[in-house]
Amino acid sequence: MTLAASTVPTSDLDPFSAEFLEDPLVFHEELRELAPAVYLSRYDVHAIARYDDVHRALIDWQSLQSGAGVGLSNFTHEKPWRPPSLLLEADPPRHDSPRAVLERLLSPRRLRSMESDWRSDAASLVDDVLSRGDEFDAVQSLAEAFPLRVFPDAVGIGTEHREHLLPYGDFAFNAFGPRNERVTEPAKTIGPTIEWIASQCLRENLTETGFGAQIWAAADRGEIRPEQAPLMVRSLLTAGVDTTVTGIAAVLHAVATHPDQWERLRADRSLLPRAFEEAVRLESPVQTFFRTTTTETRIGDTVIAPERKVLMFLGAANRDPRRWDDPARFDLSRDPSGHVGFGMGLHQCVGQHVARLEATTLLDALLDRVESIELMGPPRRHLNNTLRGWETMPVRVSR
Repeated sequence: MTLAASTVPTSDLDPFSAEFLEDPLVFHEELRELAPAVYLSRYDVHAIARYDDVHRALIDWQSLQSGAGVGLSNFTHEKPWRPPSLLLEADPPRHDSPRAVLERLLSPRRLRSMESDWRSDAASLVDDVLSRGDEFDAVQSLAEAFPLRVFPDAVGIGTEHREHLLPYGDFAFNAFGPRNERVTEPAKTIGPTIEWIASQCLRENLTETGFGAQIWAAADRGEIRPEQAPLMVRSLLTAGVDTTVTGIAAVLHAVATHPDQWERLRADRSLLPRAFEEAVRLESPVQTFFRTTTTETRIGDTVIAPERKVLMFLGAANRDPRRWDDPARFDLSRDPSGHVGFGMGLHQCVGQHVARLEATTLLDALLDRVESIELMGPPRRHLNNTLRGWETMPVRVSR
């Protein structure tokens, strides 16, 4: 144990074990109540789970950097498995130009031009699903199908072999954790998927009008360097599918298990954006990220030494009763703003507006056609070292 660790409460919890990932809520409560900072002896890292501490860590990029990696690996001492992200794994000034380009491309104003087409696609998808019956798997039929239907076209990648997108994102988010079986097993066969992703980021393989082409155009204008363009396209393909899938699944699960809130949505569609935000708060599709201290950093009464990994439990923060009343309830009367499901500060998710538009257009299409939605049986979780989502979610609808 390090000197810094000896001054803080210690836990032998394994936040990357199947038991923890399957049902983390009781463990989150244990960590929140133990102390502002807890030393996790299995991984020689400090953990924070209370809302105020997580929020503060997210916005303090000077003391808690992303550039050393947002996973367990410390890029100061370890070689990353792939070139680091220019957004997620970079700090100012390296982070600034790529971030500015993507913020402009993915702004709500730019996305309005896609809204009509995405609404049409959502209606077509829901009609197709309902044409096969009133019972279906909401994960495969809706939460996965819709992002895979609209987002690759928006980026401008090829139409063949898009089946690589979900496994790649799953592997990338698993790789933020330790090299457990969720990393080592897929690593045996992930090579062709990584090669396909890399090929899709090249200018010659992108359509002329998608986000990818616009990133390359920014390089032509000198806003970013040419070698940064493929890494930025890769960021879209890494974080733009799996996270949205889990976010859509979260809101579908929320309305299926809270029929009174579904009725509120049917009566007032203006609540759709709030429904998505509240579902993201409740389920926190991205459960954890790491930061690395750049200097002695105080969290509560604990001073953490430089170059130490700090594990932020976003999911625990989003259910902290110090911040949220009745945090386990999906409640459209709540103002969920301030949740950390998309991060916070200058590293806040740059694609969150895309996820919101996809989720609300799909939910809107369901509301047009479905009177009620309920679970047919227990949904099954998909275990990932970083993400919290579902493998299956059997539902039944009435029309």
